[in-house]
Amino acid sequence: MLHFSRFKTAAILIITALGILFALPNVLPPSVLAVLPSWLASSRVTLGLDLQGGSHILLEVDGQALRKERAESVRDEVRRVLREQRIGYSNLSVRDATISLRLRDPADTQKAVTELRTLASPVTNTLFGNTTGEMDLTVSSGADGAVTVALTEAGLNARIRGAVDQSIEIVRRRIDQLGTVEPNIQRQGADRLLVQVPGLQDPQRLKSLLGQTAKLSFRMIDQSMSPEQALQGRPPVDSEVLQGQDGHPYLVEKQVRVSGEDLTDAQAGFDNNTREPIVSFRFNSNGARRFATTTQEAVGRPFAIVLDNQVLSAPVIREPILGGSGQISGSFTVQQANDLAILLRAGALPAPLKVVEERTVGPSLGADSIESGKVAAYVAGGLVAVFMIAIYGLFGLFALIALAIHIIFMFSLQSILGATLTLPGIAGVVLTIGMAVDSNVVIFERIRDEAREGRSAISAIDKGFVNALGTILDANITALATAVILFLLGGSGPVRGFAVTYILGLLTTMFTAYTLTRLMIATWVKWRRPAALPI
Repeated sequence: MLHFSRFKTAAILIITALGILFALPNVLPPSVLAVLPSWLASSRVTLGLDLQGGSHILLEVDGQALRKERAESVRDEVRRVLREQRIGYSNLSVRDATISLRLRDPADTQKAVTELRTLASPVTNTLFGNTTGEMDLTVSSGADGAVTVALTEAGLNARIRGAVDQSIEIVRRRIDQLGTVEPNIQRQGADRLLVQVPGLQDPQRLKSLLGQTAKLSFRMIDQSMSPEQALQGRPPVDSEVLQGQDGHPYLVEKQVRVSGEDLTDAQAGFDNNTREPIVSFRFNSNGARRFATTTQEAVGRPFAIVLDNQVLSAPVIREPILGGSGQISGSFTVQQANDLAILLRAGALPAPLKVVEERTVGPSLGADSIESGKVAAYVAGGLVAVFMIAIYGLFGLFALIALAIHIIFMFSLQSILGATLTLPGIAGVVLTIGMAVDSNVVIFERIRDEAREGRSAISAIDKGFVNALGTILDANITALATAVILFLLGGSGPVRGFAVTYILGLLTTMFTAYTLTRLMIATWVKWRRPAALPI
């Protein structure tokens, strides 16, 4: 029926008014935005890297560092297993991806090999989640109690793939806390990831954030000798010399008392006494318990706060710290404190990332593209307007009003969702404009068909809308399913940007081309009571 109740009419008008309201900040000057409420002023479409410029960095997972770290981790596990089984050994060493040792009693060889093989894990195919049949390490024995544990290439490659996947999420968390919108972070090949941040014109800060592994640890200072003596001679087996932020060396125990993985929060702030920038941190229950135990046992001793093998500070424990929180000071600037807090909150990277390529993309290409897009939109819009009015008269004008509301809705929804508009996104906008007009053409042609069969004007309009609804729904739902699949399987970046714009356009098309156009025609019918169709 063409009749609309007051409730339906009010609902359609309110939705239309809200769409216009949330799209309005995109065309208002900054002086007007300054006086608007923050929730409305911030409702603006974000332009992508191709339209406004930004930073483009290609990173590579340091496979050699990951190999070395994995080998050292396996060495520690080998040491633990043999000690638990009370198997004597000597000459435990690591060379590249091989851990070798010699058993004191060759009779323990079979037992040692059997126990060490429990350290091996099957290699998982990350695409399908099933095992490949290979193990991540092999254990073999030789003459006179020689035992070798070797990391397999399949296991190392699987770890590199996993490191890239994990790095993508950590990099995303770090960049999100810079306040930027919609970074494009995606895998490139087996061991690389591409990072594009629209609007960020300072790639140096981005590199400093992404170039740090951010592995934080709390360790005790070894006071058995001075760092200078350790550098001149040979440091204790369980200690190492690390450089401090101030350039001074520290002799630090290798044993990690508390790991940065136990942190739940880190915030930049200022020391109440010195007013220097600091970073306050808080542990989870496990970290708080270990931190309390460490500080209780080591009152009066200095301990080191180590970030990526550099000592940030080495305060003396004056009293047990039982609250599970503390602070890091180290002559930071305000930005350094903020960046360190970001790194700690986002978590540590599984392996260092090396910058392979970096570019700062200027917005000049985007400005040209926007101007070209405007010209194309004006020309296309003018041609569509001429065609619709020439063919369908007054109904064509109603269709053009609905089309204008459809475009406004698209930018309104993108503003609300914080979606990024890219060049492929503009293509999606143009495509849905065509589909919106096509839906009105289907409706008007159905109305014409009904009129040719001898129905009155009002009956033909009503029947035409009813008969066209099924066709419009079928076409748009089919296209919507395709767009959703494109969004889910299309990775990230331009493909997903196009899919998002296309999905929003299809949703608004079904509202404006059918409901809004029908309301305008129903209002016209009620006002004019036409005896003949204007098409």
